[in-house]
Amino acid sequence: MAEADGKPAALNGGSEEKRPGEDQQKEGDASGSKDGQTRSSSEDAPKETAEASGDKAMPEAEGETVGDREGEEEEDSDSMDGSGLFSLTEDGERESEGGRRERVKEKVKRAARKRIRPGGGTNRSSSSDEDEDDDEQKEDNDDDDDDDDNDEEIETWLGAELYDLHGPTWQAVPSLRSREIGKNSHQFVRRVCGARGLVQRLELQGRLERHTGCVNTLHFNPSGTRLASGSDDLRVVIWDWAVRRAELEFDSGHKSNVFQAKFLPHSGDSTLAMCARDGQIRVAELSATQRCKNTKRVAQHKGAAHKLALEPDSPCSFLSAGEDAVVYGIDLRLDRPANKLVVVKEGDKKVGLYTIFVNPAKTQQFAVGGRDQYVRIYDQRKINENENNGVLKKFCPSHLVSSESKTNITCLVYSHDGTELLASYNDEDIYLFDSNHSDGADYRRRYKGHRNNATVKGVNFYGPCSEFVVSGSDCGHIYLWDKNSARIVQFMEGDRGGVVNCLEPHPHLPGMATSGLDHDIKLWAPTAENPTGLKGLKEVMKKNKRERDEDSVRHGDQYDTQLLWFLMRHMRNRRPQRTRREGADADTDESWSSPDSSDEDDGGPDHVQCMSS
Repeated sequence: MAEADGKPAALNGGSEEKRPGEDQQKEGDASGSKDGQTRSSSEDAPKETAEASGDKAMPEAEGETVGDREGEEEEDSDSMDGSGLFSLTEDGERESEGGRRERVKEKVKRAARKRIRPGGGTNRSSSSDEDEDDDEQKEDNDDDDDDDDNDEEIETWLGAELYDLHGPTWQAVPSLRSREIGKNSHQFVRRVCGARGLVQRLELQGRLERHTGCVNTLHFNPSGTRLASGSDDLRVVIWDWAVRRAELEFDSGHKSNVFQAKFLPHSGDSTLAMCARDGQIRVAELSATQRCKNTKRVAQHKGAAHKLALEPDSPCSFLSAGEDAVVYGIDLRLDRPANKLVVVKEGDKKVGLYTIFVNPAKTQQFAVGGRDQYVRIYDQRKINENENNGVLKKFCPSHLVSSESKTNITCLVYSHDGTELLASYNDEDIYLFDSNHSDGADYRRRYKGHRNNATVKGVNFYGPCSEFVVSGSDCGHIYLWDKNSARIVQFMEGDRGGVVNCLEPHPHLPGMATSGLDHDIKLWAPTAENPTGLKGLKEVMKKNKRERDEDSVRHGDQYDTQLLWFLMRHMRNRRPQRTRREGADADTDESWSSPDSSDEDDGGPDHVQCMSS
């Protein structure tokens, strides 16, 4: 008899002793004969067995086995409405959706073969049919055993490298009473923002809808009153997020997907730096009357430019990194703003870059990551490409140093005080490094469960003292880990499109904004009445791990990061190139860029002449 819920029927309340009718039932099912015998085992089976498997007791159709009925009912139970991204099964096998459907199809085919067999067939044909069914049943049992073993391995992997989760350090009532009498009132907001109880109550507050393409970047201004967003539609929008209104919308001047748009600090929110797939680094000058004066190009990479790094106290200087392996230092006070700081190399081979971040405590130091497994830290005062290619120190998880898989770093960030460095690896995990450790030191913490494969995932710290780690996932969920224990404390469905890429915590309040393949921006705040129960988390983590392992086996060394970008570009719903208007009014909020010129025309790749719009 087929197993229900991955366990023998005897474990669901039945007896282990064979009943008189069971042998007859098996023989009748195997041969497909219609002898009209009374199946006592079917009639006398305990109700608990049927209830445990989720099936209702009903008469058997002629020529069908018990396994066939279970397969058909299982297929019906997998039907879902459009609200879910995938099925979260509750049985012991935890099969993937595609695997279950294939198995159901095989069972239906076997049932059809049995129904069309002639009742008066020869003994030889009947014997061959029995052998075929026995082989198929054996294969199914072997698959079940393999799935169970695989689930055990995944659970063991997920449970490794976890630490004890300490009790809450913030309590609402005592903290409120202390604030009322003026005790530690200046620390109240910081402690609230870093409280695990509030993180576990995060829920969706609303959406900001204006873009017509995937939203690739989010950035709060230093005071937290405005939010800048950039998209595949080549537009940048400045939001008054509290009232969910777009205050300013303008054309970025870029020719391809806008990857980042950031307010420069101490600029009065009047200067916005941007980068995009076209390799341009542009600066937009905003007026107090809610319009964009102009945008101008200040640097040009020979490949896509994914990230900018702001210097915490500088309103006029920042860094950029591109797939051409070049890091530019940009100073808006100069006539020729862009200065090449370093070309990142491993040996003699250039390493294309996807991410860059400035150490907030040591602003002369910056970290980069890209098309290999190493986090590299540089000091702008000590870059000598003749010595170790100018690298101050490198970090990498020990098991990835000699790995043959082509692992990339899609994003890295420093903690609030610059002592820790967080790096997210594509189709791998998230790793925490101590930035003060010596060259070659291994990671301190590892954060698992999400999936970083389809697009370039961001990663970030959450909390005023970097108490948590937050990341999106290909499964469409948002994960928050407790930094010290590496345990997941929050798990939310983020994007209907299936992928969450960008996560931006508010600088002063307990909440954040997120975006992904959907065309909207989602706002989150800790307003849920009860803390999360992490419902469905275990199943989703298993599914992510299983798919990651399957892709690793399928692609192996053939998987290349260029293929990743190619697939990502065609996954997204890209708008056709916007036709630019001629003779636009001077009062419009949109400002158009001048035609591009080559690096040679602008004075060479080391210095790119600023071109006004």
